[in-house]
Amino acid sequence: MALSVTNQSTPLGSRIVQDTNANATAADNTTGTTGSLYYVEIDNTGNAGAVYAKFADSTNATGGTTAADICLLADGSKTTRYVFPNGVSFGTGFSHWCVTAAAESSVASPGSAVTLRYVTS
Repeated sequence: MALSVTNQSTPLGSRIVQDTNANATAADNTTGTTGSLYYVEIDNTGNAGAVYAKFADSTNATGGTTAADICLLADGSKTTRYVFPNGVSFGTGFSHWCVTAAAESSVASPGSAVTLRYVTS
């Protein structure tokens, strides 16, 4: 997994998180702090089928076990963007994973790489 975090100036957000191979294995505590989620981009252009990017307010999540606080759909062969103008608060930490079904128990990783980007404070 290639994960990068870039600090940004306020007020919109202070970090851009990018995971170039988001899959069923959770990337835990990606920002190392609490904050708010403002923007998510899911690049699913490499897969014909839909994927679901899941976020948990947790520092230690497990795909297929941890209940997601946010579950976002990205159709196949598309890049999908979501904006949360007021931010969604994460009081513990940011963890994410990406699977091929919306069910909490889903553990199937996408067949090809999915790039997940998000902006947090």
